[in-house]
Amino acid sequence: MEFVRAADWAQALAAKAALPEALPIQGGTDVMVELNFGRHRPVALLDLTGVAELGRWSGEPDGRLRVGAGVSYTRLIAELGRQLPGLAQAARTVGSPQIRNRATVGGNLGAASPAGDSHPPLLAAGAVIEVESAARGVRMIPAEEFYLGVKRNALQADELIRAFWMRPAAGPQYFSKVGTRNAMVIAVCSFAVALDADRRRVGTGIGSAAPTPVRAVAAEEFVAAEADWDDERLDPGVLERFGELASQAAAPIDDVRGTADYRRHALAVMARRTLSWAWNERNERWSRHGRREAI
Repeated sequence: MEFVRAADWAQALAAKAALPEALPIQGGTDVMVELNFGRHRPVALLDLTGVAELGRWSGEPDGRLRVGAGVSYTRLIAELGRQLPGLAQAARTVGSPQIRNRATVGGNLGAASPAGDSHPPLLAAGAVIEVESAARGVRMIPAEEFYLGVKRNALQADELIRAFWMRPAAGPQYFSKVGTRNAMVIAVCSFAVALDADRRRVGTGIGSAAPTPVRAVAAEEFVAAEADWDDERLDPGVLERFGELASQAAAPIDDVRGTADYRRHALAVMARRTLSWAWNERNERWSRHGRREAI
């Protein structure tokens, strides 16, 4: 197996163009597991740890955040936790501290596992993935178009993930995950919600309950239309129906971590809980400011 180390982004793109079969490696928390268990034997590894720009993030003129594909979960929590709270919550559930020091959202996107913890909050908040090739330049791919199948993404053979783009949270965001134990666990299923009370919208993301991470679009549209956004109390009927529609958006299977029926039930519960948490946080902000203002 060949090993190629890129010193900068231009070298990384050139190496990927010359050897499209090369598997990118940054933190290695997914790649090394696959190699150690003999599940995958790539022609070459493309080491991106020397590409400094992948470890940077910035605020852009349009108000969005551009986060390099090599920013670790630890840094995301510490440096972007207030601006991207849903993603930071998901990051806190990833592995151990040692894993979070190495693992990245870029790696999660590259692996495209349905159980990846970053995918639901990326979907809920409308993230866009920036990818690039030496031949065709930059493409911007909405998160909901990025996942094509089990461990399959929209990257072309000569493309690399450069960054992801997200707007700072316009309201409360929450992530919930069910696992076979309390920590360091692959999700049986997961759910994220992003509330934007100013625009009267809710975003959702479902993980580990379909061939790809998915949004619960019908649930989003239902809350936008049926919730009383001027009321501090969220109608129990709206909450119940939101959970039902979120569960129906999934296409789970039975496997060693859980049954399809259990996943559907858990998703309904997590959907109701996360929306309740978000709605209650909105009310707390209203109370602190003494008026109902956009959050």
